[in-house]
Amino acid sequence: MPRWRKIAATAGLAVLMTAGALWGLDALDKAYPPPIAAEDAVSVELLDADGQLLRAFATPEGRWRLKTTSADVDPRFVEMLLAYEDRRYYDHPGVDVFALARAALQFASNGRIVSGGSTLSMQVARLMEPRRERSFPAKFLQILRALQIERRLSKQQILDLYLTHAPYGGNLEGVRAASLAYFGKEPKRLTVAEAALLVALPQLPEMRRPDRNPEAARAARQRVLERMQANGTMEAREVARAGIAPVPKERLALPALAAHLGEAARRGDPQARIHRSTLRKSVQAELETVARQAAVDLPARTSLAMLMADATTGEIVAEVGSADYFDAARYGWIDMTRAKRSPGSTLKPFIYGLAFEQGLIAQETIVEDRPADFFGYRPRNFDMTYQGDVSIRQALQLSLNVPAVRLLDAVGAAELLSRLRRTGVQLALPTGEAPGLAIALGGAGVTLKDLVQAYAALANRGSPIRLGDGVRETAEPIDGAPLMEPVAAWNVADILRGVMPPLGSRPLGIAYKTGTSYGYRDAWSVGYDGRYVLGVWVGRPDNAAVPGITGYGSAAPVLFQAFAKSGVGGTPLPSPPPGAARIAQADLPSALRRYSMGANGLLSTSTREKAPRIVYPPEGAHVELGTGPDGKPLPLVVKLQAGRAPFRWLANGVPLGDRSRSRTTQWTPEGIGFSTLTVIDAAGRAASVGVFLQ
Repeated sequence: MPRWRKIAATAGLAVLMTAGALWGLDALDKAYPPPIAAEDAVSVELLDADGQLLRAFATPEGRWRLKTTSADVDPRFVEMLLAYEDRRYYDHPGVDVFALARAALQFASNGRIVSGGSTLSMQVARLMEPRRERSFPAKFLQILRALQIERRLSKQQILDLYLTHAPYGGNLEGVRAASLAYFGKEPKRLTVAEAALLVALPQLPEMRRPDRNPEAARAARQRVLERMQANGTMEAREVARAGIAPVPKERLALPALAAHLGEAARRGDPQARIHRSTLRKSVQAELETVARQAAVDLPARTSLAMLMADATTGEIVAEVGSADYFDAARYGWIDMTRAKRSPGSTLKPFIYGLAFEQGLIAQETIVEDRPADFFGYRPRNFDMTYQGDVSIRQALQLSLNVPAVRLLDAVGAAELLSRLRRTGVQLALPTGEAPGLAIALGGAGVTLKDLVQAYAALANRGSPIRLGDGVRETAEPIDGAPLMEPVAAWNVADILRGVMPPLGSRPLGIAYKTGTSYGYRDAWSVGYDGRYVLGVWVGRPDNAAVPGITGYGSAAPVLFQAFAKSGVGGTPLPSPPPGAARIAQADLPSALRRYSMGANGLLSTSTREKAPRIVYPPEGAHVELGTGPDGKPLPLVVKLQAGRAPFRWLANGVPLGDRSRSRTTQWTPEGIGFSTLTVIDAAGRAASVGVFLQ
């Protein structure tokens, strides 16, 4: 056979053998892939609105393993890691032949392992497929797995796997978990000493645990620093400074904020690894601290809950379901922000708001606080005493019961429930019972979240907004009629802002109301400034009585402390809307100077039979009109008392639309100056006022 044919045959055979070998290796690679899917078994995380970690959940096997990428850690750490563990990381295919050869020669010369030859890819292979024995077959399999991993993943992905799965002692895995446990912070901005320690620990994580073997950890850190100095990565002065830094001697708990919301988020989406919330970590942490401290002074088995929301967006910024989630004696696992309880007197501001809107009262209107019988219902004040004649302002600030029931009897319990439904809040009434006057004193059920949502409408000048559930990015809008007119909402806020702070609390400029349910079962306090609404509940989750708790004495101090420490309060309450004014009692129209009541607690018949009276604006008033975005004057709200419906309204002799049964109407003036408003009732009786618009 010619020589060239022998060469060709030999070459062809070599190609076939090589191809066969490659095919065989590829078939084996596909038949026995590396267990990369294990990277999905990471901790579930609850994040705040800014992406900060609120709470992490251990993996099913009890590991703290937080998903980590190189973007999550300090770049200096990555630089030190590669310089110490795998200098040629970006140049080799998963196995560093030079490093393996050096390690073998050192082992042969010294009889022991002097330096390892494992690359980061090989270490990832070992982490994905742990083996107890340290043998040559195990090392060979590790090499093969490293080559397989390199075929499937990029260098960046392999590095991220190491950062997520590297062991750090106990049940800590990954750089983020270790940084949080040992330094109490995310690894985004590590010091040189902290980075060096985290580089050193994974080689012998149990022997070098700083919380158990601080000297071993310090020595390992020093070796990393000296290696950085030797290869020119770090100057001697920087190494010296890092070498004297203290080593952490205790392991910290990972963040565990918003426990109830975290559990609810997991139930809602069990497959998600990341749950994003609208909470703010700093606010949540402060309110949980306030709750734990306040619980110390509460009776046994008594808990508390808080919920803070942004009234302008509907986002929940902090939610504390109990005094301590892990306190079994206080039923800490029960989320009391979602439990329906009696609201006590916290619904009174809405009753007064409707009475303001209907023109029944002004802030300085005199109302009677004396015993009254409403068809068998005889409300009494909390302290069992009566104040006699008081102003509406005093009645609400003192939370007197009889005046509130008088007003609810006039505006109607059904109307109150209807208005609250406009805010998205549905009160729970006793089974089979119609809305009654007892609602004024807490005779219905409501959750803390719903109560805060209702007060958010007050903070928004009567415009409702539905609160989110804490894990939605935005709240759902509420389309429909307002809770009440802006002027009525302002009157309520103006009164509540004047309530004295609880003893020992400094004034914060917030409008707030307290409530205590029947039998001392629930103590409430809800307050708001120009943007945020905060609600506090105190009581026993099992609905047992807690003698001595009150809204003012138990819940209000927590409200003021939480508002002060939240870091987000302080937005001033808005200025009065057009048409709002606090008028002295002597300057009120005669019909508004006293809230006239009959012996049975109803509006007296004599008042109802009188001719109509325009109670707002009063005679001779100077009213400053606001302007809308188009520069045109805003409507002026006009209110009347008495008279017989329907009513005909006229402005300067010109009718304002058709007849109406409402005692309130809106008039849009054509301009400023003196105007005359007239109303005519169904009996032909008329009333007029002259006002000056400016």
